[in-house]
Amino acid sequence: MKENLVFTILGLFMTAMVGQVTPHRTALVTQWAKKIDENSVWNEYPRPQLEREDWQNLNGPWDFHLGKRTEGRPQNFSRTILVPFAVESKLSGIQETVLPQHRLWYSKDFELKDSFAGKDIILHFEAVDYEAMVWVNNVIVGSHKGGYDRFSFDITPYLKKGKNTITVAVDDPSNFGSQARGKQQLPSQGIWYTPVSGIWQTVWLEGVSTKAWIKEVKITPDIDNGTVSIVPMLNKPSPEKFQVRIKASSQGKLVANTEIAAEELATLSIEDAKLWAPDSPFLYDLDLVLIDEKGRVLDEIKSYFGMRKISLGDHKGGKYLFLNNQPLFQYGTLDQGWWPDGLHTPPSDEAMRWDIEMTKKMGFNTIRKHIKVEPDRWYYHCDRLGMLVWQDMPSGMMVVPNPEPEKRPIHLQHAKKGAPDLHLTIETKMQYEHEMKQMIYEHYNYPSIVMWVPFNEGWGQYDTCRIADMVKALDGSRLINAVSGWSLRPCGEIYDIHSYQKEVKIPSISKDMASVIGEYGGIGFPVDGHLWKPGFKNWGYQTYDSEGKLLENYRLKFDQIVKMKEENGLSAAIYTQTTDVEGEVNGLITYDRKVVKMPVETLAKMHEVLYKK
Repeated sequence: MKENLVFTILGLFMTAMVGQVTPHRTALVTQWAKKIDENSVWNEYPRPQLEREDWQNLNGPWDFHLGKRTEGRPQNFSRTILVPFAVESKLSGIQETVLPQHRLWYSKDFELKDSFAGKDIILHFEAVDYEAMVWVNNVIVGSHKGGYDRFSFDITPYLKKGKNTITVAVDDPSNFGSQARGKQQLPSQGIWYTPVSGIWQTVWLEGVSTKAWIKEVKITPDIDNGTVSIVPMLNKPSPEKFQVRIKASSQGKLVANTEIAAEELATLSIEDAKLWAPDSPFLYDLDLVLIDEKGRVLDEIKSYFGMRKISLGDHKGGKYLFLNNQPLFQYGTLDQGWWPDGLHTPPSDEAMRWDIEMTKKMGFNTIRKHIKVEPDRWYYHCDRLGMLVWQDMPSGMMVVPNPEPEKRPIHLQHAKKGAPDLHLTIETKMQYEHEMKQMIYEHYNYPSIVMWVPFNEGWGQYDTCRIADMVKALDGSRLINAVSGWSLRPCGEIYDIHSYQKEVKIPSISKDMASVIGEYGGIGFPVDGHLWKPGFKNWGYQTYDSEGKLLENYRLKFDQIVKMKEENGLSAAIYTQTTDVEGEVNGLITYDRKVVKMPVETLAKMHEVLYKK
């Protein structure tokens, strides 16, 4: 009761501050938004690292109701929302602000596919922001808290013949909570964007064996020994003895195979392994078959792996980023993954892939995924296309909006340069660390991910060195960038500064850490006809009014990066940013993805100097 009262008061305050219940209605849409078929939206298999043939997509029109937390379940759902697009987005068909006192209600009728007969049925949610409760046929089957990690329920006991109904209730405190939420803020302004609430990734069903099925697979390549280790994990403990047949292949030809007990470690020798790298993103196919004591097949899944190694090495008088035991300069874009029509959710898989392909064509070999976790297929495309990924953990902090909209909001948990770590409640820490662990576990197998970034610029930063050590213990195969920019600490493996001045700051060279510039650039160029808010002040660190001036100043900053690489042992640099985002106009591409602001061929040719051996 007290919690509801608190959120009601906060909601009234928010309503007064925001001044409206409708998010900004922009005219911007991408080309892919116009291609959407609501009966076939996001219909690709959502988990490429653990793929089964038989599944059922539940995306599309759902019944919807926006109510209050103090009210019960609605009797009628009078509106329709397009899942998996968040409530605030244009593509959802709702496009309304969700305040702390609100509760979102979803409902979907479905019938099971004939091929699911005799199987257990698993209901999957790839991501819901933030706290979800799920019913099937009016019986609650579970709940989940977290805006970026996936969750699933075995709904077999609650199903009936014919029509079944899923109901989902979602609460989202937005920036009135301390949860991990990245750059979502009410009201959106400057570098803080429109919040994202409710279901924002694929919802789907899967039929699995009633005896046992493979729930997880952990894949770890070892190029030094020419092996890959594989651990298949089952959905639950069982007294029965199950075996797993494992086969690795390359372009249809068998490379290695073995058979082990389920949940045991298998080590496959990969002779003359072809290594994964940005210029040669070679992937091996992996097939796993679960069998019972009588040799009957219970489960079959397809996966893949890349043979690659990320490490620190000695180079140019200090530590340097190495890929496959060789120094490789990592040059990338800061990629926030926002869309004018879908916000957190790209309009389609094709649209999401286009961003990566265009970044690659420009001559970048790295993307820093900035305080957002993408759908699994984004990492799959990075694996296939050859793109290194620095993966940020979405930041969490309490932010109160400033009643004067021209000024920046007040950040209650935004550490300043050199500020000490924050003191957070045990509950806040536990939730943050749980979601960070899930991010690592769920993305462990993607070869494109080479670095974890727990904190950015002091936002919600606490117990920095303990967190860095924890992440390294969870995943020793990747590098740890404890904090990117500002409130640096003597832990992790990366010394990371941010520099947005015209004269790019030179980071210190360390014998223990690789020195990188985790953010630089941010050069603004507003393109008329492609702005989120035409007529309003648009934002960049330095802003110019033509493509020529943009290119000239980009080259000026880029030349400084080249000099630092050659003379100061700089290992990597990340340019801000891939696309414009809402009021920010410092992207290489406009927010609607219709204008590339500098010639692609010119950028690619310019960037070649960074990769010469």
